[in-house]
Amino acid sequence: MGGRIEASPRSSRPGALPFEITRLYNFRTALEKVTMTQLATHEPETGFVEADLVYTVDTGVKPVNETMADGDMSRRIIGTMETHKQVIRDGRPLRDQFALEVNGFEFIDHDTQVADFFDADELKSVYYPEIEALIKSHTGATRVHIFDHTLRSGDEDFRNEKKVREPVLSVHNDYTNWSGPQRVRDILPDEAAELIKRRFAIVQVWRPIRKPIQANPLAICDARTLAPGNLIASERRFPDRVGETYRISYGEGQVWYYFPQMRRDEALIFKVYESETDGRARFTPHTSFEDPTTPADAGPRESIEVRAFAFF
Repeated sequence: MGGRIEASPRSSRPGALPFEITRLYNFRTALEKVTMTQLATHEPETGFVEADLVYTVDTGVKPVNETMADGDMSRRIIGTMETHKQVIRDGRPLRDQFALEVNGFEFIDHDTQVADFFDADELKSVYYPEIEALIKSHTGATRVHIFDHTLRSGDEDFRNEKKVREPVLSVHNDYTNWSGPQRVRDILPDEAAELIKRRFAIVQVWRPIRKPIQANPLAICDARTLAPGNLIASERRFPDRVGETYRISYGEGQVWYYFPQMRRDEALIFKVYESETDGRARFTPHTSFEDPTTPADAGPRESIEVRAFAFF
């Protein structure tokens, strides 16, 4: 343990199973094949790095993460943090083994026609439709509604110039049991009451936007290895509303992956909320981290994450 820091498509083949039934069968079969203990004690079968991840300590006081008004890129964080050294496995050789309903994430090849991710109109007209189609194809959702995105840079001067956010260097999950449904109410108030009666998920798609990632890569936790007791509800304050996220406390059984040198034509798709409680992945903790193998002359990380509702 390190030091504590005070601070935050459906098949058309004859006789084929419907998409959702097939996915359900697959995730239950996978869950029967491995236990969390086996995952945690098994030696990494691929390359890996060891790095410090920043966790939140559950003190009984609700942590706070506050984002300021437009134009002010600072943020205020209240809570007690601590670092733990973790083995972070190279997920590239295992990419075909990951499933959204089982592990909570998938690593995929995904070309984009976007020329400039900092062009807001191009994002909405080109990238949003690409991501909507991607999420539909990987989840079987009948409707996908993208509701926001975040651009990030590891360069402070560039962040201030473009008004984009920094990489988040603490383990978290963007939505909670309360804030998942509440976000539907916020975004789709006239439909929410009916929409949340059925299964839905909140899905994120993360990718580099220019050069391959060398600094502050994204680490993601196998959802099977997250214990409920490691979820800490945290107040997420914005100028116009108050939401809630999960900060994550350290757990010895957690298994982490990353995908080194991620390129612009690759993406990570993962779930940050799932309404079903039948054993499929519901929350997928993630964090940027300081990679000890980062070259001294590495350029700053530049990435985008898109958040969307997937309705079934």
